[in-house]
Amino acid sequence: MSEPALELRAIARTYMRGRAGEVQVLGGVDLVLAPGEVVALVAPSGAGKSTLLHIAGLLDTPDAGQVWIGGADLTGASDGRRTAARRSDIGFVYQFHHLLPEFTAEENIVLPQLANGTPRRAAEARARDLLARVEVADRARHRPAELSGGQQQRVALCRALANAPRVLLADEPTGNLDPATAMLVFDALLALVRETGLAALIATHNPEIAARMDRVMRLDKGRLSPAAR
Repeated sequence: MSEPALELRAIARTYMRGRAGEVQVLGGVDLVLAPGEVVALVAPSGAGKSTLLHIAGLLDTPDAGQVWIGGADLTGASDGRRTAARRSDIGFVYQFHHLLPEFTAEENIVLPQLANGTPRRAAEARARDLLARVEVADRARHRPAELSGGQQQRVALCRALANAPRVLLADEPTGNLDPATAMLVFDALLALVRETGLAALIATHNPEIAARMDRVMRLDKGRLSPAAR
């Protein structure tokens, strides 16, 4: 049996919120994602899903608990080790695409590969391959402003997968799209995840999209539990 792609063990996080004082956002969250598994994360607004994703992606540190990626405990790792893991082991997709406006679609996918040490020709070939898989190959030389919302988000997905990560973390990746375009983007995301065998944790408020994933986990009052299907 292969090791988990992502494992969260007893993750706790508390914030200070003005007059409210200490507010526990996460209170002992456990989660295991296997390679190739796609899990939906649903939560009421303000329940802490973004905090959970940031901790899973090594952008935030829990007050307690451990984050394991590919069998390695990275909770207390150095800043350099965490940065390297974010670059090579974790892909991020957000509600807004955050593409660099001065670069083409292809260049937006090439740049993270160059930062990870991939030779330019290999990086360009992978960028073209990823764009072809999400049916945006004909827009490779276009800048983000010349792309539709759905095309921009598919390019952002390709960028997230540029360095072949173990884990994809997505925070409302279709939230800014109309329903038809949202399904097109999710279809592309799901196909790429299935083809590459990485694990994906996808926060969404869309019940139709959540229902198509392998599991649905609900975060509420600091706790994570399976949601009814």
